[in-house]
Amino acid sequence: MKRVIVIGLGIFGFNITKDLYENGIEVIAIDKDKEIIQKIRDYSTKAILADGTDKEVMESIGIQEDDVVIVSFGEDLAAATLITLHLKEMKIKHIIVKAPNEDHKHVLEKVGATEVVIPEKEMADKIAKSLISPNVLDYIPLSEDYTICELVPPPGFMGKTIAELHLRSRYHIEVIAVREVLPERIIMVPRADFVIKDSDILVVIGKEKDIQKIK
Repeated sequence: MKRVIVIGLGIFGFNITKDLYENGIEVIAIDKDKEIIQKIRDYSTKAILADGTDKEVMESIGIQEDDVVIVSFGEDLAAATLITLHLKEMKIKHIIVKAPNEDHKHVLEKVGATEVVIPEKEMADKIAKSLISPNVLDYIPLSEDYTICELVPPPGFMGKTIAELHLRSRYHIEVIAVREVLPERIIMVPRADFVIKDSDILVVIGKEKDIQKIK
């Protein structure tokens, strides 16, 4: 994977730096708080004490076009906007910016962010979905309507083949993979005669409203 630069080490920036580093990714952490830089040294490839909004500082660090840059300045829209503009001028191709709300997201996209994440909203959506559909373990939104998710098959699915469930006609969803626990393996595009066991996890694609009907 490409090198990752994290600018701003609040809770989000600190944790994403640590997670990336612990998974073998080269990650450079930048913040102007000396105490935070001291804490992140053991969880990053390199920790730099610097003002992330200073373009000259960013250029001196040697950020390259192919680096992935993550900007995390909390609710400071001015700082996030300024560094995003600088990164755009430096021709950085992948700029991920954390935003607190949709208004900030709109502004940051306008000035050049290639991806804007709203962690609080995404977590709220995830919790809400887990309450609405308790059998949904995890999901990846593909668009406003469609999603890929891991699904615990309800009791009515056990011992039946995928063909017998008529998932496409009844629920308008497709099973694209099965994650077996016993034995541990993943079956991509399972056959129609695949029999579902109580230890299986189904990976399905479809509209959220249709997936929510499976209970």
